[in-house]
Amino acid sequence: QLQASGGGLVEAGGSLNLSCVGSGFMFSKYYIGWYRQYPGEPRELIAFITSSGKTNYEDSVKGRFTVSRDNAKNTVNLQMNSLKSEDTAVYYCIARLNSSAYWGQGTLVTVSS
Repeated sequence: QLQASGGGLVEAGGSLNLSCVGSGFMFSKYYIGWYRQYPGEPRELIAFITSSGKTNYEDSVKGRFTVSRDNAKNTVNLQMNSLKSEDTAVYYCIARLNSSAYWGQGTLVTVSS
């Protein structure tokens, strides 16, 4: 299973760190993606990290968000800096390897302006 945490209320310009912790599967072999979802909209991929540590970011978060992994702790973190009101959303993580996928539950991030 996969568990996401770390959401909360923060002022614009502030920071939050989201964590995604896996258990019950070979976490280190999985690609981990972070998605966010606005009300009434589909989930969108904003960042990912591969099993080898390669990262990629959607343009709106590039330079502000950093994804990293600690395989010893089965954890992937999403450090979010310089938060904006438009970052307000529910954030999800997914672990994916070939046809195997695990979704974490969402964690709500609210940025007040």
